[in-house]
Amino acid sequence: MINSVPTTENDYGTFRSWIKKVRSRTLSRRHCRLGVLAGLLCLVSGAVSGYPALPESDGQEHLGVATCASSVCHGSALERESTSVLQNEFVTWSRYDRHRNAYNTLLNQDSQRIARNLGLENAHEAKICLDCHADNVSAEMQGERFDITDGVGCESCHGGSEQWIASHILPATDQEEPVGLYPTASPEAVARLCLSCHLGTEDKFTTHRIMGAGHPRLSFELVTFMELMPPHWARDDDYQTRKGDSNLVNLWVVGQLMAAQEMLELMEHHWVSNPQLVPEVALFDCHACHHAMSEQRWKPFELIAGVEPGALRVNLAPFAFVLPIYEGLIGEPNAQMLDSIRALNRATSGSTATFQSALNALKVGLNQARDRAPSKITMEHSHGMLRAIARNAAEGDYRDYALAEQAAMAMNLMLESTGRWQSTRPEMDALFEVLASEDHYLPEAFAAAAAELSKVL
Repeated sequence: MINSVPTTENDYGTFRSWIKKVRSRTLSRRHCRLGVLAGLLCLVSGAVSGYPALPESDGQEHLGVATCASSVCHGSALERESTSVLQNEFVTWSRYDRHRNAYNTLLNQDSQRIARNLGLENAHEAKICLDCHADNVSAEMQGERFDITDGVGCESCHGGSEQWIASHILPATDQEEPVGLYPTASPEAVARLCLSCHLGTEDKFTTHRIMGAGHPRLSFELVTFMELMPPHWARDDDYQTRKGDSNLVNLWVVGQLMAAQEMLELMEHHWVSNPQLVPEVALFDCHACHHAMSEQRWKPFELIAGVEPGALRVNLAPFAFVLPIYEGLIGEPNAQMLDSIRALNRATSGSTATFQSALNALKVGLNQARDRAPSKITMEHSHGMLRAIARNAAEGDYRDYALAEQAAMAMNLMLESTGRWQSTRPEMDALFEVLASEDHYLPEAFAAAAAELSKVL
């Protein structure tokens, strides 16, 4: 196993402290140029066959992190300015990236307790754990220096290096040449890659059974979590030349749309293609059920209009922000999309055929939103999305904690991209304070904090 330097850099703790890390250290120093959106929104209608194979199933031999860790490759102690990459990527990953300790997490007492509850002997040997906590490729795809204990390493994201390990360092190498490198410069590809673990796929998914055994609720937003890694690359001019515009607002839009698409695929797989008497509960809103019985939380809001008290509600976090995206980009609300989201929620109390119909209608709505999207995101588009999210939050439309945390992460990014980060620090800090504890979250307090933010936008 590659030795790593112990650090507390990634012990972010509460959601509020996570965001403070992003606000104070990362987003403010990144290049957030507003640029081209053309082609990004096509993902909502793309079939899985249109995407490259994920690294876990790319059919290439994974040679191991050690093959990248030399000081003349990516293991330099310091950033180098004479090359097109920093060359200290391994050091950044090994010291500060939480992916580095993904396997080690399986060795702690909590993970072992979860494994026992699931009837597994050891978490660090179980496929359902290793599939997301390590580069869990088959034995025949493991190279001589491959070590499963390295966790989520280079080839977990960049693909098996069998074909590109030698050629990718050559000056004449074409960045677009298909030699097995996973296209992490593509917003669609990187969103699908990250969501494959942080949301799930048909083959690897944090079911309600796994969460019931003790696994934490999954929470993810592509841009925020990417900045928290922290990045082992610099978005400088050379990066823009080689990779194309890396506008974080574009990436957020793509991440939201991809999450909506992937959630629909999961629902279709678990609830339609493989129906059960009790459906896969992990796809529902956790906090609709998990709160104190004495807490009278039920209160209708816009996204769940028509849903009866006590009804199971789907996890709306992957869908809710398609609405402000559409409003910000097109300039008007999308009433049809809102109706489709409401219908999907109501359909959970109906038949499989009813749910399939509602699911298909939402897919159509996503496609139509894509078709109307402009070719470029402008500053005004970002302002529009920010205002729409802040307004919805102030009106109580993000009552559930999962919605509120997504709204906070989105507004944090939009404030940075529109140059309002410094001027809104008091309002945003108050918003994060409300989110500091998931167990003590108060929807009314979040709406009030969002209303204060709206006043200064």
